[in-house]
Amino acid sequence: MLCNPRNRHFYLMLGAEAACFALALSASYLLRFEFRLPEAYAAQLAVMLLIALPLKLCVFLALGLYRGMWRYTSLADFRRLGEAVLLSSALLVSVVAFRYGFAGFSRAVLLLDCALTLLLTGGLRLGIRIALSGGGKPARNLPSGPARRVLVMGAGSLGERLLREVADNPALNFNVLGFLDDDPDKQGRALHGREVLGKVVDCARLAREHGAEELLIAVSHASAAEMRSMVAACAASGLPHRILPAMSALLDGSAVLAPRPLDYQDLLGRGEARLDLEGVAALISGQVVLVTGCGGSIGSELCRQVARLGPRLLVLLDASEYTLYAIDRALAKSGFRACARVLGSVADNALVDGVFAEHKPSLVLHAAAYKHVPMLEENPWAAVTNNILGTRELMEAAVRHRAARFVTVSTDKAVNPASVMGASKRVTELLMARYSSGPTRFCAVRFGNVVGSSGSVAPLFRAQIEAGGPVTVTHPDMERFFMSIHEACQLILQAAAMDGAHRDQNRQPCGGIYVLHMGQPVRIVDLARDMIRLSGRDPDETPITFTGLRPGEKLREELIGPGEEVAPTGNDKILTLRAASPPPPPDDDTLHRLEQAARNRDAAAIRALLRRIVPEYQP
Repeated sequence: MLCNPRNRHFYLMLGAEAACFALALSASYLLRFEFRLPEAYAAQLAVMLLIALPLKLCVFLALGLYRGMWRYTSLADFRRLGEAVLLSSALLVSVVAFRYGFAGFSRAVLLLDCALTLLLTGGLRLGIRIALSGGGKPARNLPSGPARRVLVMGAGSLGERLLREVADNPALNFNVLGFLDDDPDKQGRALHGREVLGKVVDCARLAREHGAEELLIAVSHASAAEMRSMVAACAASGLPHRILPAMSALLDGSAVLAPRPLDYQDLLGRGEARLDLEGVAALISGQVVLVTGCGGSIGSELCRQVARLGPRLLVLLDASEYTLYAIDRALAKSGFRACARVLGSVADNALVDGVFAEHKPSLVLHAAAYKHVPMLEENPWAAVTNNILGTRELMEAAVRHRAARFVTVSTDKAVNPASVMGASKRVTELLMARYSSGPTRFCAVRFGNVVGSSGSVAPLFRAQIEAGGPVTVTHPDMERFFMSIHEACQLILQAAAMDGAHRDQNRQPCGGIYVLHMGQPVRIVDLARDMIRLSGRDPDETPITFTGLRPGEKLREELIGPGEEVAPTGNDKILTLRAASPPPPPDDDTLHRLEQAARNRDAAAIRALLRRIVPEYQP
């Protein structure tokens, strides 16, 4: 349906547009004959009006020009308007050529009519947008007090979008005084009438000079160092400061354009993930997708992102009743209900085979894993049963039931592992080679810590800070790679959609392993101090104590192991691993012995067998 005929605004739009068409054609005749229109051409004008008005209205209707609200006319709407004007004018010229052969018709009139139609219809929309900008229902949307005077850090696309939102939504109640930006090309220039007043370092001085009451950070691309510089400048000004969501989060619907308090994740750096959305959507839209560990930090965010891409069915598999319930409710609240809920473990062979037989997923996103390093040092048999044997069963079921793609979530702890957890994840990477000749394409995605995930240091630090300290850090030199959950899951899906074109003739991919670009590692003690500062406390007054490395922990993690090298994939945040001689996958006898050791809870045998499969494993 192109429009709603019961909407009175539809008829107002039709009437206004018809008046524009009539005025454009009449003015074209008058201009062509210098406002002394001969009688013959006056009669011709009457005939042309009878032809042009219904023809143009039909074209505009067919192209959907009356579906939108003119008060929100965008550049895309103006582009469609231009297309409609050109098409309707071309049809009008065709009618004149076919019916009259241009005999007695002025070609200049037809050209003028096209130009004036575009000018008048575009001007009508622009005028309505200007007149109604910030409109709506005033009694409900008008601010309750004077507008808050703000300076905005970042004169890019996000800052421009903020200005438009402020103009269209009075409830935001902001008076944007100007921008701060370190780009020399933007100095002294203006954005929608708001000047770029200076650089970030000038924040405190410019805030005083202009009477700013608050600072807003509006950047989508910034390194960790740049973010820390902006936060430090905000703190030096003594003014309250907030941040806007990244543009990628606004575009995919995971956030709204509203300032929020700064979070420790912001200090990791703001990099937009450049995604092949069409490729990812083609992988998921209309398909059956299985997500294991769907209630965990990574699994639940994968479910949210997959749901937005319109799968036919999303199969949720988790061993925790509560987290399975929670993600199902969260998806239902967002409007997605095409879910099948499976409560159980990936190590349950009969259950896994039944899930594949019943639902036949084309894509498997395997996020189920035990990951707490010290816990698995004490319970290595759990790592074997869940992380290794459960993954093997999933892979075999995927091959038996001809799933198209299987993606397993790996970790930097799989590189030169010092823990049972890391060694178990390295084994899952090696397992893929056992099934590479089958119908299913396997890949692993290896990355570092996901900040804010369950079991990560950030929630622990937050609780310790709220309790007044001390904040416990294992070692002053400990470093980790960090990435946000949102970006990690975006890149997992992007890696899943890659078609394996990154192979070359001389070397084979190392088991189909992709590595996410994690940026620079972050010292854990620096993260602790940042979180203390963001909580409004003084890092010098909140004690930090060092407790020493725990079993299985390393000071620094790596993303690339011995004999591996990385190659580009076309996405600057995703690399593929290559190895001249990939290590062999574990054989059946070794896996059987490992399974027996797990059943017997024989920790020594488990570690010995893991060292046999992963020679670089050094407990």
